[in-house]
Amino acid sequence: MKNKVLFLDSVHPVLSQRLSEENYQCIDGFNENIDFIYNEAPEVFGLVIRSRFRLDELFLSRFPALRFIARSGSGLDNIDQLYCKKNKIALFNSPEGNRNAVAEHVLALLLGLMNNIVQANDEINKGFWNRESNRGEELKGKTIGIIGYGHNGKATAEKLVSFGLTILCYDKYAEVPENQHIKSASLATIFNEADVVSLHLPLTKETHYFADSDFFAAFKKPIYFLNIARGKIVDTSALVAALKSGVVKAAGLDVLEYEETSFERLFNDQHSEHLSFLKQAPNVILTPHIAGWTKESNFLLSDVLADKILHHNFI
Repeated sequence: MKNKVLFLDSVHPVLSQRLSEENYQCIDGFNENIDFIYNEAPEVFGLVIRSRFRLDELFLSRFPALRFIARSGSGLDNIDQLYCKKNKIALFNSPEGNRNAVAEHVLALLLGLMNNIVQANDEINKGFWNRESNRGEELKGKTIGIIGYGHNGKATAEKLVSFGLTILCYDKYAEVPENQHIKSASLATIFNEADVVSLHLPLTKETHYFADSDFFAAFKKPIYFLNIARGKIVDTSALVAALKSGVVKAAGLDVLEYEETSFERLFNDQHSEHLSFLKQAPNVILTPHIAGWTKESNFLLSDVLADKILHHNFI
C-alpha cells in the first residue's frame, strides 16, 4: 500500500509532485474539516504543515502510523517535539529554503528605518518636503548584534559583510565560526557595543519574552531593533517603553506577539494600547510576517522538504 501523506497546509506543489513520483499517496487536507482529518489519521504516514494547527500530544495520538512531520519553514514551536522523539516520528523543517529571503527582509527593514524611508514617503504624500528632519544614518562603521546564529542569523550576518559593519553574533547553543568580518560575542558585549540588534531566535520556553524590560535596559547606547523571528520572544510593553524612552531609536518588526497561532492574522479581539502605539509611531516599520515569504522561497521551502523526506531512511 502506498504511504499516505496528509497535507494540512497549503505549500508549493513541487512537494506533492516529487513525493507522488516516489509512490507516496498525497492527500490534500487543507480545505477539509477536522472530521475528515481524523478519519484519515489511522493510515497517515506523514503530515505536511506550516502553522495551521498546533500538533500537540492529543492531536498526534490520533495518528498511530505516523512516521514523519514536514514543517514548511523553520520554526517547530507548534509541534510537540518530545512526543515525536518518544514515538520515533521524524521531524523535517526547511530553514534553508527561506534564509536568503529573511536576510534580505532584515536589510530592507534596517535601511528603511535608518534612512526614514516610510516616514519621508508619508510626509511627501501629505504635501510636506522635509529634508533635514529625514536626514539618515549610514550602516558603515556601526556595530550590529545578531542574537541567534542559525540559518537566518548566519544568512543575515553574511549579507551585512559588504556594508563595513562590525558584526557581533551570539548563540547560546551553536558555535559561531569567526572570520575577519563576523565575530562571536557574549550578550554583555552586544549590550555594550551594539548600534543595531537583530533577533533570530526560535520560540521556546526559554526565549519567551527574551527581550523584556531588563533586556532593553542593558544597552549602553540607543539601538535600532529588529525582530523577524517570533512575536512572543519580545515583550511588546517593554519595547514600547524603550521606544518612548529613546533606548530604542527605531524598530522594524515582521512579527508580533498578537499574531494568531497560525500566523495568518492578528487576534480578532481588541489589542492593547501598545500595538496601537506601534502602528502610529513614525519610527516603527511593521510587516505581516512576510520576511521569508517570497516567490522564490515558496518553491525552495517545499523542494528542500522533498529532498529531506526522500533521502531519509525510514526503518
